[in-house]
Amino acid sequence: MLTYILRRLGAGVLLLAIVTMVTFVIFYVVPRLAGQTTEQLATMYVGKAPTPEAIQATIDRLNLDQPIALQFWEFIKGIFVGAEYQFGRDIVQCSAPCFGYSFQTYQEVFPEIINRLPVTLTLGLGAGVIWLVGGVTVGIISAIKKGSIFDRLSMGVALAGVSMPVFFTGLLALAFLVHAWGIFPSPGYTPITENPLAWATGMILPWLTLAFLQAAQYARQTRAGMLETMGEDYIRTARAKGLKERTVVFKHGLRPTLTPIVTIFGLDIGLVLGGAVLTEQVYSLNGIGRYAVQAIVQSDLPVILGVTLFGAFFVVICNLIVDLLYAWVDPRVRVSG
Repeated sequence: MLTYILRRLGAGVLLLAIVTMVTFVIFYVVPRLAGQTTEQLATMYVGKAPTPEAIQATIDRLNLDQPIALQFWEFIKGIFVGAEYQFGRDIVQCSAPCFGYSFQTYQEVFPEIINRLPVTLTLGLGAGVIWLVGGVTVGIISAIKKGSIFDRLSMGVALAGVSMPVFFTGLLALAFLVHAWGIFPSPGYTPITENPLAWATGMILPWLTLAFLQAAQYARQTRAGMLETMGEDYIRTARAKGLKERTVVFKHGLRPTLTPIVTIFGLDIGLVLGGAVLTEQVYSLNGIGRYAVQAIVQSDLPVILGVTLFGAFFVVICNLIVDLLYAWVDPRVRVSG
């Protein structure tokens, strides 16, 4: 077991290094391969209305006129030990981990991401619990009652959930459930330390909106896995031994089905925590996703780079956790891995 964990941790560190390199290539190397000059690349970091002085200053700050290897070294060094940017006679320190510095707002990117992280964490984890529990539960019941009215109705709703994007269901929920019928209060984020009740009531509709899309996928995945598993010989043997149906379903039938569920949950929660862009934008939640949208509108490339790198790290870490959970969900993975 220890060997398996160490191997997966080593693979995770290697993957983080690769992700960092790929992110650098996308933002620093690919534009040059597409034909951009050093001045044009610097313009992307300055903003919409750059001056020649600002462009040259950006080139000097980011070492854009230096060899690619030196630029990559400065990029890596900034993540681990921080970076310094000169504005005239003033020198601004970007503390480690430096995920970038906005030359428009004159703010470090990483602290801004951390300030918005509680909103995205609240949205992602709350919706994740709802879609995991709800989707798996519906999938189990549908598999057990295959062909029933519940099965057909739930799978029809699941198909609709997969087909409708968040910005559509979110706007419908705002129009009818909040403004027209008044079933839910206006969405908004309140820190849980200030008012737990306001925190929950303000986030319930964003949770349900985001969970509706994901729960549909989990319900269909669970149903398909359970139908396949419940037809295996060892399930018939367990029933022949006189085991209770609950034991047969949850201990022998559900556990093998959880392996693909754990896989997609790790990917989904990683992507959501990296920035639930559409949900945060629809409900005006100041999380990481909305921060990225505002940066795109304002052409603030350092912020876009920082959010991309942060989101990629989150996805890698969540996948690492999934790999470690495999050993608990399916012992065969631990033995073969």
